[in-house]
Amino acid sequence: MSDISKRILTASAGFGIVCAVALGIGVVAAADGWTAFTADAETSCADGSPVRYLERAADPTRVVLYFEGGGACFSAATCAFDGPETSYIPTSVATPEWLAERGGIFDASNPQNPLAEHSFVYVPYCTGDAHLGDRSSEYAADLVVEHRGYRNGMAALDHLLRAYPDTTELVVAGMSAGSIPTPLYAALAADLLPDARIVALGDGSGAFPSDPLLNATIGTLWGTAEAIPDWPETEGATLRDWGIPDLYRYAGQHAPDVTLARFDYAYDETQAFYGSLVGVPSDELLALIDQNEADTEAAGVDLVSYTAGGNSHTILGSDELYALEVEGVRFVDWLSRLVRGDTPLDVHCQDCG
Repeated sequence: MSDISKRILTASAGFGIVCAVALGIGVVAAADGWTAFTADAETSCADGSPVRYLERAADPTRVVLYFEGGGACFSAATCAFDGPETSYIPTSVATPEWLAERGGIFDASNPQNPLAEHSFVYVPYCTGDAHLGDRSSEYAADLVVEHRGYRNGMAALDHLLRAYPDTTELVVAGMSAGSIPTPLYAALAADLLPDARIVALGDGSGAFPSDPLLNATIGTLWGTAEAIPDWPETEGATLRDWGIPDLYRYAGQHAPDVTLARFDYAYDETQAFYGSLVGVPSDELLALIDQNEADTEAAGVDLVSYTAGGNSHTILGSDELYALEVEGVRFVDWLSRLVRGDTPLDVHCQDCG
């Protein structure tokens, strides 16, 4: 288990749940404006336990739908609920107290934070399927994993629509595995909030390739076919076509008014690790990031991007968000323009090593 996982688990230990019922949702104790709740829809973490969502109610018209990141699960070794190769957490562990102490976009006290006054709906990641699956998979005789990330994500979107019906500005964001589905959920939200201005921002997944065999193999394990919307743009699409960078293309073609954006470090060590599993050399990571963006835009979809040098992984949950500057453009200024609807120019490191 990673150090991050241990810290989250430690933070959640002893957290007393005080049950109440409001609008059909179980609500628990608050910390600095954050509360936890369970949806009345059927949701599930990998181990079968219910999902515990987090929320910070602020401006009812400006809302962030945030997807938590974490590892991926695709074999008995990587899907074991607590094993040496396990890189995901199979149950909800994030708490209001933990989120109240985080920096980056979660720090409502920072006057530079362009999302400080937004309401947040926080979707935990406990299914190992990048919030895209909807299948129960047996990896061993004693290991059945509930890949229900898509069902859980849709329950969060449904809650957002009921809790914030007057939403006029929506930011769909996520880090790492949580950044992967952001264009999909943003386009789904656009169908339900046709008058809202919507931004999708993925942080830390721009280098993942779309390989038909890999798409079909992982998609079958996770049941991602359930996440392929019934859109004209996806007519005839199969699991082989449903790769990570393809989500930007489908979403952009279906909902062209949604602003699609991404952030990546050029040689992100986490993306390099997962890329190595499918034969992508780490020194080709930046070329793949750039190629994915070029392919998206060649399909007629605008993708706004900020590419920084180095091998760090994700920025939205870190105070590096306020310090990073690439080619004379501070990331927080770029993000502020994105959030307020003044679409920023692409930023790309020149010296990316």
